[in-house]
Amino acid sequence: MAKAIEQILNSGGKTLTIGHFGLGMHGQDVGSAKQQVHDGDTITVRALGNLGVRFLGVDAPEISFRLPGIGQQQFIPVSDPRWEAFLRDPFAGSEGAAFRQSLRPALVSHLEAHLGPGVATSHHRHAVAAQRALEHQVEADMSELGETKETFEFFLVFAAEVSDRYGRVLAYINRRQDSGSRPLDYNRRLLKAGLIDPYFIWPNINPFRKQKSAQDAVPLPGTANTLAQKDGTLQSARQWVMAARQSHLGLHDAQNPLRLRPFELRFLAQRIPPSRWVIDLSKNDDQLLHPENYHTIPQAEDRLFVPAEYVPLFLEKGWQLAL
Repeated sequence: MAKAIEQILNSGGKTLTIGHFGLGMHGQDVGSAKQQVHDGDTITVRALGNLGVRFLGVDAPEISFRLPGIGQQQFIPVSDPRWEAFLRDPFAGSEGAAFRQSLRPALVSHLEAHLGPGVATSHHRHAVAAQRALEHQVEADMSELGETKETFEFFLVFAAEVSDRYGRVLAYINRRQDSGSRPLDYNRRLLKAGLIDPYFIWPNINPFRKQKSAQDAVPLPGTANTLAQKDGTLQSARQWVMAARQSHLGLHDAQNPLRLRPFELRFLAQRIPPSRWVIDLSKNDDQLLHPENYHTIPQAEDRLFVPAEYVPLFLEKGWQLAL
């Protein structure tokens, strides 16, 4: 089935996010216009297609992505030999060289230390492991609850932002059950197993997503580590990543670790420099690190990414740009 929300290229070559919806349900049937129109600016609709859910707080290795030179609408499996050739040296050719020149030398050095033969093969291996683990978790939940694919339901918790620019719902997702305590959401189950990366993007994680407004969610300078230690959800997630690394689980396999972070593969393939500023959760300082300096924070669980559009709120609170 087609996506209810998707991106298309218009006749001018610009990307548009569009939706496919019909009149909403009224009881067991599709309602009439009279039944579904609430007032002059509100109408109840139903999705005509599938909705993608992007898990908050985590980042999985890519099964497929857009490969340079192939077409921006076409996703190519990372198992394709062309990915191996690209990730061996993504700075090859005139376009690659131009992109290399646009990046800070320190970031280029960081990336080149992780590139080379076998990067795509390793990435695909870890992507498949995470994909299968999630499949098994959902299937196990269905079995435990005695549900079928027709009756099984998900329980979603949203944060500050409900959807992203690709039309995907942003959420923490778990199985729905009417009684008893639920297990960890799928986001944290796979993170605890070391199968996916932490990817903390402000303000969509605890403790920041609990605040009444974006202004309230901005932490005071000099408090990042204190807040990360104080909030049980964020602290547990960070500890699980540390434990997985120490035990060489999943992405941290001593013999075949994930060499290139998922977001690194994406920005290399898109040839667009990183754009989110970064706070070091291991420190209580007042520094917003430049997006291309994320790698100076050694451990992924210590990186709190701040989208550029929110940076003015941080500056108002007294944070400093570390250029």
